[in-house]
Amino acid sequence: MASKSSTIRKSESKTSSKTPATKAATKSSPSKTTEKYAPTKKHLSPLHIAIAGNIGAGKTTLTSLLAKNMKWEPHYEDVDDNPYLNDFYEDMQRWSFNLQIFFLNSRFEQITRIRQSGKTIIQDRTIYEDAHIFAPNLHSMGLMTTRDFNNYQDLFNLMNKFVSPPDLLIYLRGSVPTLVNQIAKRGRDYENSIRIDYLKRLNERYEAWISTYEQGKLLIIDIDDLNFADNPEDLGKIVNKINAEINGLF
Repeated sequence: MASKSSTIRKSESKTSSKTPATKAATKSSPSKTTEKYAPTKKHLSPLHIAIAGNIGAGKTTLTSLLAKNMKWEPHYEDVDDNPYLNDFYEDMQRWSFNLQIFFLNSRFEQITRIRQSGKTIIQDRTIYEDAHIFAPNLHSMGLMTTRDFNNYQDLFNLMNKFVSPPDLLIYLRGSVPTLVNQIAKRGRDYENSIRIDYLKRLNERYEAWISTYEQGKLLIIDIDDLNFADNPEDLGKIVNKINAEINGLF
């Protein structure tokens, strides 16, 4: 059955209306601009929520904010302890297979822990992105040999038989200029060599993957129109939308 997808973006304008004063009118209080969070229902079963998105989309930031606001346990992408990441950005062709195998193994192990934890988990990036986005992109760019790519796909297909999809997938959609700007802001040295055409190729593959995603619930967030990192109102809108999706699961 095809999954239900929703999209959230910032409103372009706000309208207000004036109501006539009444005899029983009371002193008005200043209006609040911060979005109020809708309460999250308590579930008997733990949930697996995952955030997908291109490099620089804000997955880690949103994971941290949601973990804090929703009282969920965060599981982050293994970046700092990745022994191949620096070498990969220096020489993608030499280290592409090594990097993808490391990520595949790391995320499979992470999913195993998520399902055994008995807790509601918010996960930074999914195992599907490696198989449907990054590895195929490296292969098509000539940065991974066909032999290595086929080996990788065989391993993923085997692992996928033991993987359950997340209860809700949140996709952070962003234009290349937005991604470039956010990558520059966080200032990771190994990301300085990322090329714009590389991000563009990844974006195209993300859109193709999301358009056919049918494993479960899907929520699309347009990050070009939101600043959830610094604006509590924007974060509140996302939280409310997530609550609506989660509550619809039961």
